[in-house]
Amino acid sequence: MTLNIRPRPGIMDIALYVGGAAPGAGQANTIKLSSNENPFGPSDRAKEAFGRSVHTLHRYPSTDHAALRAAIAETHGLDGARVICGVGSDEIIHFLCQAYAGPGDEVLFTEHGFLMYRISAMAAGATPVEVAERERTTDVAALLAACTERTKLVFIANPNNPTGTMISAAEVAQLADGLPPQAILVLDGAYAEYIEGYDGGLALIEGRENVVMTRTFSKIYGLGGLRIGWGYGPAAIVDVLNRIRGPFNLSSTQLDAAEAAVRDQDYVARCRSDNARMRHWLAEALAELGVPSDTSLANFVLARFADAAEAEACDLFLRDQGLIVRRVAGYKLPHCLRITVGDESACRRVAHAVAQFKGRR
Repeated sequence: MTLNIRPRPGIMDIALYVGGAAPGAGQANTIKLSSNENPFGPSDRAKEAFGRSVHTLHRYPSTDHAALRAAIAETHGLDGARVICGVGSDEIIHFLCQAYAGPGDEVLFTEHGFLMYRISAMAAGATPVEVAERERTTDVAALLAACTERTKLVFIANPNNPTGTMISAAEVAQLADGLPPQAILVLDGAYAEYIEGYDGGLALIEGRENVVMTRTFSKIYGLGGLRIGWGYGPAAIVDVLNRIRGPFNLSSTQLDAAEAAVRDQDYVARCRSDNARMRHWLAEALAELGVPSDTSLANFVLARFADAAEAEACDLFLRDQGLIVRRVAGYKLPHCLRITVGDESACRRVAHAVAQFKGRR
């Protein structure tokens, strides 16, 4: 018998997502600055909760995530019934595409936007539509001009990854209000916690029925290895997403660690303050070496080189020095390297290594 097993059309057109490189076996004194991870890891409270969870590993986790949703609601001042939790914010993005986009529909995102927007759109059978940015910043007018009657979802990260740039709340409101009636605006707030007093778009959601926000525990909370995220939006949309969410998509360990983490806002504030200090220092140090970057509001800087060849050469030199950063040619930025803001020692090592590289050239 000849089998004719094939995936749905379009699946094999999806380019595999490639994460930030990690140190290889046997590499000593190597610093990973390629995945925008918190150099200090999770808070002690989160670690303690993780440890206690071993005593209940034989039990199924909560299906409604009630305790974690309540903690998120209390911390951010929102309605816990409108919170949905997922395996990283990636899963929430995937839910949105699965539930609201399909063959014949379009999903919009910016040209330097997070790669998962394209992947999730294509996985749902929808058509991904890339919209030009202006100087590596979201262009609201361009996004609105690209909308059609087929547009179902519009994704923007604010601050954006990998550029670190951000648009104002007024511009986001203009985008939300200008969308066609069948479209949902999705605000990816993976880096929202790095901005003092920023609500990630919550105020916009409360007064509209077409805006959803996603957040993650992978960045400032230091829980990237556990894969935990959440979303917030209108009750009707969250109800739809919960209908396709697996009942046990998060383990008890994930739920317990995330709850402890979100309740430890003193730790978040310390990490935010340290990141802002070292981000500014690193950006200034690189600029003095002739390597500019846009003002970043996240936990990384997008270092710009003269061309792709110089960026690649610098990346190789940094690797020889035990510093792993991220090439971003896949984000249409071949002349750039995205460098995570590490602790002070790591940032100084990066600046010193780039100075050596520039001196050799």
